Amino acid sequence: MTTLNITINGGPHGPMDVRDELTMNDFLREYLGLTGTKFGCGAAQCLSCAVIVDEADGTSHTSPTCIVPAVSFNGKSIRTVEGLAKNGELSALQKAFIDHFSFQCGYCTAGFLNESQVLLERLAKAPVARVDLDKTILDALNGHLCRCTGYFKYREAVRDVILADSKRYLV
Repeated sequence: MTTLNITINGGPHGPMDVRDELTMNDFLREYLGLTGTKFGCGAAQCLSCAVIVDEADGTSHTSPTCIVPAVSFNGKSIRTVEGLAKNGELSALQKAFIDHFSFQCGYCTAGFLNESQVLLERLAKAPVARVDLDKTILDALNGHLCRCTGYFKYREAVRDVILADSKRYLV
């Protein structure tokens, strides 16, 4: 057993004792009732289970949760798909995913949303040239698997969010 202290979607959780082998995916779903994070392949290959990890230096990245122990996140701040909406209002990214019907079964959507959110935050700090936009989106979402082949619609939704605020994300 290890004592876990973690911040999730801006709120503190812990201290609480958890089994050392408990995955973060199971912790989120079973201990906290945050079911937006899905268990897909169980091998950190599809990334439907990806959450956002916020580092102390202000950068963020995604991490799989299906094979990573919850105790590996001790002392960290993470965001799940449930944390993307603010005050009951969906984010522009979430709205774009809906507008483009980017998902069919929706199983991989949380991972795509979280990765796309990290991309938006990165581009807000270091915009890219318009000519590099499609490759930037493709590179960012590469590795996320969709069994329903919604890749094009995911990329299209992210592109539309970026183009709608091009002064923020593009040079």
